[in-house]
Amino acid sequence: MVQFRVISIGTLGANPLWGERAPAREAHATTTLIEVGDRKIIVNPSLPPQILLPRMQSRTNVVPDAITDVFLTSRDPSHYLGIALFAKAAWWMSESDRAQLKETKKVRDAPDSFGQGVDLFPLPGVTCGTTGLLLATPSTTILITGDAIASQDHLEQGRVLSNCEDFERAQESFREAIEIADLLVLGRDNAVLNPIRGSVGRFAAGAPEA
Repeated sequence: MVQFRVISIGTLGANPLWGERAPAREAHATTTLIEVGDRKIIVNPSLPPQILLPRMQSRTNVVPDAITDVFLTSRDPSHYLGIALFAKAAWWMSESDRAQLKETKKVRDAPDSFGQGVDLFPLPGVTCGTTGLLLATPSTTILITGDAIASQDHLEQGRVLSNCEDFERAQESFREAIEIADLLVLGRDNAVLNPIRGSVGRFAAGAPEA
């Protein structure tokens, strides 16, 4: 059985949907723990180790040395500031983004699946290789979106990030995400119910931030 828990809720440094044009806070991505079979997977260990460790201790009894895998949804450096905390784990990223990564040589091309009910879900656009994880449970489909859907405001307003490498692909990935998932773990926000599940046509999904 697949289980997940949000360890740390991410945020944008500047959120245009809040009228911000300059950094107002330190940007970091949402960090999630997934457990399936014998694997314990950390997604986007974004906070520095000295901050991420107490967050883990407050949200779970899983210690860093027990983590078997780290998955990065993109090559954006803000997604892996705390990766050194998981030195014993295997580090993974999509092949497209990993090929352009220079700083972290240990990262490998991710497999298509991390176990039953935990599958890669390509969401290119923000970067060429942005990739989420699709979690299947008997009753719910959960998608960890990475920056393909940044926040609840972006979700509800149908917006994608303005700094996309490929805006049209980002729009398409946004639409695919909201078509498939009941629950979305957003790239810079919490886990939220998909408000447009079954009624996608009500929204012009994928408009730019500004």
